Amino acid sequence: MRSPSDLIQGYRKFRRGLYREQVDLYRSLGEGQNPDVMIIACADSRAEPAEIFCAAPGQLFVVRNVANLVPPYENSAGLHGVSAALEFAVTILKVKHIIVMGHGGCGGIAASLAAVDSEAAGEFLAPWVKLLDTARNEVLSRQPKDAQTQLELAGVEQSIANLMTFSFVRSAVEAGDLALHGSWFAIGSGELHWRNPKTGVFEVVDT
Repeated sequence: MRSPSDLIQGYRKFRRGLYREQVDLYRSLGEGQNPDVMIIACADSRAEPAEIFCAAPGQLFVVRNVANLVPPYENSAGLHGVSAALEFAVTILKVKHIIVMGHGGCGGIAASLAAVDSEAAGEFLAPWVKLLDTARNEVLSRQPKDAQTQLELAGVEQSIANLMTFSFVRSAVEAGDLALHGSWFAIGSGELHWRNPKTGVFEVVDT
């Protein structure tokens, strides 16, 4: 889809097809939502969570941003979009799972790596990807062959750690009402890697 007219044509196809097939579902969703899963994913156009997980409307509460980042808790007067969505998901919707999903070839991760030598990432992008500085420096200290992929995985780990800085997340996790997960999607191969909570290793999900 390259233009608004393409989007309109897609909508018409949706109304004639998928919506008609699921009209009862959409009518029930018009009364409210009750998802069990929140996904924090990248805004990248190639990694669509609902498609990857074959999820129906109403099943996933999704937040997407550059590099699927969760900032640490802070209560400054700034605007906190991710934190607001997180608070809504945990305290209002009472989701049972939060999944941070990274992906291959992430532009935000590339911007973080480029910032080692240059601050030319952009007025808003540069300070956003600075959330990855600690993880990036640790990855680069190991001198890996594929720093891009390693930082994509480390970024997921960093966001999971940052989730626990929110008191309402920590309380829900400690009470056994909420579980945190990490995943990474390889776009070219279509493989999903799931973080083993005991070892921290991202393991390919068998098909």
